[in-house]
Amino acid sequence: MKNIYSILTFVGFTLLSTGCADYLDSDYLFDERLTTEDAFTNPDYVNRWLARTYSFLGSNYLQDVASKKTVPFNFADDMFFGDENNGYKRWKNGQYDEGGLHGESSEIWNTAYKGIRQATIFLNNIDINTTFSESEIAALKGQARFLRAYYYFILLRTYGPIPIISDEGIDYTKEYDEIAQPRNTYEECANYLANELSKAAKGLPLKQGIQEIARPSRGAALALRARALLYAASPLANGKAPGAVATAMINEDGTPLLSPTYDESKWAKAAAAAKDVIDLGQYQLFVAYKKETGDIAYPATVTPPLDSEFSNENWPSGWLNIDPFESYRALFNGTVPAFQNPELIFTRGQNQGGEGINVLVLHQLPRLEGKGYNSHGMTQKQVDAYYMNDGSDIPGMNSMYAGLDAYEGRYNTQARKTGFVTKDELSLYPELGPLGIGVSKQYAQREPRFYASVSYNGSTWNLLNSESVRDEKSNVQIWYYRGDPNGYKNTTYWTRTGIGIKKYIHPDDISNVAVTAYDQSRMTKKVDPAIRYAEVLLIYAEALNELTGSFNIPSWDGSKTHSISRNISEMKNGIQPIRIRSGLVDYASEVYADQNKFRKKLKRERQIELFAEGHRYFDLRRWTDAPAEESAQVYGNDAYATKAQAELFHTPIATPSLPSIFTLKMWFWPISFNELKRNKYLIQNPGWTNPE
Repeated sequence: MKNIYSILTFVGFTLLSTGCADYLDSDYLFDERLTTEDAFTNPDYVNRWLARTYSFLGSNYLQDVASKKTVPFNFADDMFFGDENNGYKRWKNGQYDEGGLHGESSEIWNTAYKGIRQATIFLNNIDINTTFSESEIAALKGQARFLRAYYYFILLRTYGPIPIISDEGIDYTKEYDEIAQPRNTYEECANYLANELSKAAKGLPLKQGIQEIARPSRGAALALRARALLYAASPLANGKAPGAVATAMINEDGTPLLSPTYDESKWAKAAAAAKDVIDLGQYQLFVAYKKETGDIAYPATVTPPLDSEFSNENWPSGWLNIDPFESYRALFNGTVPAFQNPELIFTRGQNQGGEGINVLVLHQLPRLEGKGYNSHGMTQKQVDAYYMNDGSDIPGMNSMYAGLDAYEGRYNTQARKTGFVTKDELSLYPELGPLGIGVSKQYAQREPRFYASVSYNGSTWNLLNSESVRDEKSNVQIWYYRGDPNGYKNTTYWTRTGIGIKKYIHPDDISNVAVTAYDQSRMTKKVDPAIRYAEVLLIYAEALNELTGSFNIPSWDGSKTHSISRNISEMKNGIQPIRIRSGLVDYASEVYADQNKFRKKLKRERQIELFAEGHRYFDLRRWTDAPAEESAQVYGNDAYATKAQAELFHTPIATPSLPSIFTLKMWFWPISFNELKRNKYLIQNPGWTNPE
């Protein structure tokens, strides 16, 4: 019988400098001196091993939706954070070294590879077990393969192409030079993930039970597959990387890590992968149905405009019987349990780390009234992205970027609305609620997702869990004028643009962080939207739009063949459900007919729909839009203006404490010196230095 030491041969070269007890994660097996057969024939140990594989999802370093303390990838040109250490300024200025802002560089790498190792050992040994049925073993393998692919994808999007470890593992008893391995190409990484996730899908069930809701289903594997193939089809990885990036991303043997030639069929493969998920028939967008009456915290709805196509049709053909505002708000704020959410394809459950969604919310809650940190905010660019109620652009949209080539067709030179809502005008703007007096008319008559996401100046916060014995109040307006409790002050706790964030906020939520740091006792628990159906629909529409030819692509299991082309009817199948759920009219025919116009609309739709879900930072890079978007100055309200200077406050101005640049080193995260020293074939990312 083999000793347990012999099965732990898969040890990434990234971890070899530590002692045995430091990197072997299943220490209880050593404590009990188990053999391979003992560990994998015992169902309890099998489940404990797999549970440990899941546990790495809970690392702060591998989060998607997260606060600012550990990984800042949730902050791009759309949202920012303010803190006592000027962390956002250093983040946006690239003022960090190969270790990252907080040592993230090696932690992301090491944690993901630990998860990969744990999954690989499981896959190499689970067949020893004879107590599980064949179908149970297939499901367990499917989970392990999914997790391994998930960890690889996190590495791929963060560092670019990475080494794919042999499924047989690496013998950690060998010298460094014997196990050194170069980075695989992006195409090799994507193909590996696509193949692994197809294998995972074959063993996974269509649905998981209520008690296993945080375990992947077949749809989760196929959706992650679609995401990986979308990244591989995108310009950065598909022959259109900027020259300086492509030149630097070459292995020592001369192998280009990013594809030097464009291959349109990659878009077809991404579209087919998204269609695989759609064809499962297991998912639909979550909607909340219209109420006849409401109150200040739960209004009847934000009424969409009259539209000949959607106004008189019930969901899913129209919005007649749904509440677009609550449909979007409730999707994120904890109202809907994961097992009742038909849109949620995969969630981490409680594996959100200490810096997950609830901590994000703590930093969004107003300081005085909400007892939060009041230090996460939104940029003017993001505010301007949201449509007007009738689907038009807000007057003055992106006017601060007028004349810049990258913003052609994406700005509006009309004057922004002036004036403020009076008591007599409240009935004209029911979307602002009964406390809308004094709100800038720039924030009136906007689309429902705006009101579910943006804490504009004068917006109403419900704070329903407030307690009168603590002198707390519910349903209050929050102002960001200088001199107001949440406005500019000589402390950390103010939003630098005078614009806060409401996404993930439940009407009940309130905290008391001034007394107890990270106090979440009066907050609704949130569900991590790791992969949701709206993303799959957007992947489908984006990939179809990029095609000029027709392709026949086998489905994930080879059971059928997808005929893929730039079919406008199919593009509408991707984009229309999102527009209808949002209470917005469809795009004009000329948008669907023009590839470039639709691409701009699609990017904007992702910017709005997926806001604060960890996508924007990586989207800008895969599209190669980051140099223009990330280097553009950050604008917001004039947070130094008082209420007496209300019009001045609402005139967009560059935010001096939020500078922006984009340099070569910002395309990919640095690989730490320790990893480079251990592996002689591992090349550093563009713009970063190598160890001496």
